[in-house]
Amino acid sequence: MLDFDWQFFLEVLIGGLLSGVMYSLVALGFVLVYKTSGVLNFAQGAMLLFAALTFVSLVEKGIPFALALAITFGVMVAIGIAIERVVLRPLTNRPPMTLFMATLGLSYILEGAAQLIWGTQVHGLDLGIDDIPFEVGGVLISQFDLFAASVAAVLVLLLSIFFRYTRIGLAFRAVADDQFAALAVGLRLPWIWATVWAVAGLVALVAGLLWGARLGVQFSLSLVVLKALPVLVLGGFDSIPGAIVGGLLIGATEKLAEVYIGEYFGGGIESWFAYVVALAFLLIRPSGIFGQKLVERV
Repeated sequence: MLDFDWQFFLEVLIGGLLSGVMYSLVALGFVLVYKTSGVLNFAQGAMLLFAALTFVSLVEKGIPFALALAITFGVMVAIGIAIERVVLRPLTNRPPMTLFMATLGLSYILEGAAQLIWGTQVHGLDLGIDDIPFEVGGVLISQFDLFAASVAAVLVLLLSIFFRYTRIGLAFRAVADDQFAALAVGLRLPWIWATVWAVAGLVALVAGLLWGARLGVQFSLSLVVLKALPVLVLGGFDSIPGAIVGGLLIGATEKLAEVYIGEYFGGGIESWFAYVVALAFLLIRPSGIFGQKLVERV
């Protein structure tokens, strides 16, 4: 125990926590939609890919960074609203499996549309932040991970303020608590759902740019949606704080596991260890740390 390198442990832990923030960004898109409509939006990964591919393609065509960002934001908001109105609104009150399959089909449609519009080549995405570590108290921290964590923190703060202090946010919370009560007081659920899907498009844009800058903009980028599933299991499918806490726990756990016990399994456990943690957690607390327990009265 005396030989334990606490400085290296702290370095791995901080790296894992910062990576976990990236997972939280993807999970946040799931939570926003699921909390208001009960739909598990499996198309969130494809939305993330579409946003990153649209932005980088516009920049490569010579469009200024800020203008490309604004255009991509408008595109993602339009896609979010279109998904709600064209696909999900006609399926209101259908079984959850039907809605899930609809979003699964949407994910392939969006990927196909991205391929048709922008092609299949891999793009590099430079946000102007070098992935070079700097030293703080002897601990090396990635500049890009710190930047991504800061962006995620600002986004969560803005969303929290939006949903807590604006009329739209109050309506969102009312629908999340009780849809029938919200209808009884005159709230327009389709309008609220469209707004939530538009916000999910914004979250997909931010997550897409950060993940695209880290991994490159390619079609495998849509698979980062799978990283959000253990996060949702731990934090709860209907909790924004849960998405953040779950992401931090998953990020830290998988990094520490890879470094300290990976050698006993031949290495490479970082890619699947999060699912082991999620499965174990399902057996203990299926609703997640912050998720609401469903109580059915018969």
